[in-house]
Amino acid sequence: MHTRSITRACVLLVACCHAGLAADSTSTAHARNPLYFPPAGGEWEHVRPAAVGWNEEKLQAALTFAGECNSSGVVVLHRGKILAERYWDLNASASGKKDAAGRSIEHVASIRKSVIAILMGMARHHGSLRLEETVSKHLGAGWSKAAKEQEQLITVRHLLTMTSGLADDMTFEAAAGTRWRYNNAACGQTLLVLAAAEKQSISGLTRTWLTSRIGMGDSSWVAPVEPPGGDERLQFWTTARDLARFGLLMLADGRWKGEDVIADRAYLRAALQPSQPLNPAYGYLWWRNGQAWFLRGAGDRTEGPLIPAAPADLFSAHGAQEKKLYVVPSLDLVVTRLGKVPGPAILPTFPNEFWKRLMAAAPRP
Repeated sequence: MHTRSITRACVLLVACCHAGLAADSTSTAHARNPLYFPPAGGEWEHVRPAAVGWNEEKLQAALTFAGECNSSGVVVLHRGKILAERYWDLNASASGKKDAAGRSIEHVASIRKSVIAILMGMARHHGSLRLEETVSKHLGAGWSKAAKEQEQLITVRHLLTMTSGLADDMTFEAAAGTRWRYNNAACGQTLLVLAAAEKQSISGLTRTWLTSRIGMGDSSWVAPVEPPGGDERLQFWTTARDLARFGLLMLADGRWKGEDVIADRAYLRAALQPSQPLNPAYGYLWWRNGQAWFLRGAGDRTEGPLIPAAPADLFSAHGAQEKKLYVVPSLDLVVTRLGKVPGPAILPTFPNEFWKRLMAAAPRP
C-alpha cells in the first residue's frame, strides 16, 4: 500500500511538471533576469543599450526610420526598463490631447481589441461569463442581423476569435466557427457583453481591473463624436508609454510587482496562441508571429509569418495607421509605435522594415 501511494504521488508530480513546463519556461527566464516595473509616478528607469548587448547606433537608426515614417512616438523596453524612446510632433492626436510631459495621447483603434480580450479573461476568471456561452445570453435576441436560429449559435469565443460567421453589416455569411473574418462590428459586441456580464461601465471596470493597477494613468475609453454610436464603438486612448506598461504586463505573464493582475494563466496562454485552425496567426484578438501562413481582412491568405524579420515568438496588438504593441519574450522586449499612416510607399512593408532595423541592433546569439 505504501509503495502504491508513492507511485501514485510520483505520477501526479510528473504530470504536473509536464503540464506547467511551457508556462513556467518564461517565468524561469524572468527569475534569472528579473523584470523591472516602473512606478505609477516618478522616473522610469533607463538602461544603456551597450550594457545589455544592443548596438546603440543601429537602434537609433531604427527609431530614425520610424520617425521618417510618420511615427509620433516609439518606446522600446528591455526587461521593463527604457532601452530607447523618441517622440515626434505630428499632431497625431486629433483632439490635441497630451500627457503631463507633452507626449501625444492617441486613439489606438483596434489595439482596443487586445485590451478587451484581457478584460474578457478577467471576467471569465470572476465567473461572470464563459467563452462557450452564447452572445444572446448576455445581449438578448436581435443583436445581429442574422436569423434567430443562426444568431443563437454564436458564442463569446466566436467573437474573440473572429469566427462569428457574420458579414461586416452583421448579416449572416457562414455558420459560426466555419469562417474567419476580421469584423469590427461583430467584435464590438464584446464590449456590450462585458458590460452586461459585469453590470458596470467599461470605463469603471477597466480602471479597477487594469489601468490603475499598472500605472496607465493617461489611458481611458472615449465615446466617438462622429459618427454617433453606442458603447460597442468606444475608443481606447493611450500613450506610447502607457501602452508599453500593458505590454510589460503581458511579458510578465500577467503579474505586476509580484501581484496577479491577469490571474487566469490558462486563458492568457490561450489568448496568445492560435485560437482556431482557420487563421493560425490569430489568438483571442491578439496576433501571433511565426506561423506558416495567415489571413487578413475578409480571409485573404498570405504565405509566411506575419513579420518575417521579427522573432517567431513575437505577439502583437494592431491598430489602424500602424499603431502597434509588440511583445517578444525571447528578447525580454516590448515595443510600441504610435502615429499616423507611414506613407503609401512604405505602408505595406513598414512593420517588416522596422523590425529588420531593430534586429540589426539586437544582441547576437
